[in-house]
Amino acid sequence: MSVVKSPLSDADMKTVGEALQGALVDLVDLSLVAKQVHWNVVGPRFRSVHLQLDEVVDTARLHSDTVAERASAIGVSPDGRASTVASGSAVGVVPDGWIKDVDAVRILVDALGAVVSRMRERIEATGDADPISQDILIGLTGDLEKHAWMFQAETA
Repeated sequence: MSVVKSPLSDADMKTVGEALQGALVDLVDLSLVAKQVHWNVVGPRFRSVHLQLDEVVDTARLHSDTVAERASAIGVSPDGRASTVASGSAVGVVPDGWIKDVDAVRILVDALGAVVSRMRERIEATGDADPISQDILIGLTGDLEKHAWMFQAETA
């Protein structure tokens, strides 16, 4: 059942809906992972990494709302439930307990790399089907790539 009439064909709505749902799952999980690491990071670079992690959380939360609302606008019901996120995310598992600052940086480099890679696939998939959704994915991927760059620079 859909209460919103989609401006897209059924085939395009399926392609774009899957891309947006995948993006939503990855963004929700990225925000959770970054916040978990934020709460548990320790070490000499604690403060800078701690603050940088909150920037990732803010970006992921902002874009997850935009992605979910775009899905709704094209007639696709977004699903951000914990079970859906847990079963579909590209973001790796975070260890429990305290996380040394160097490990926190590595976790974020890996997480952002995985999410960016999948976002780039979604950008490719949505180009012909819905340039508006593609534009949203391009913008958020640019923001995630900036975070990825900053965390990678921490490892130099």
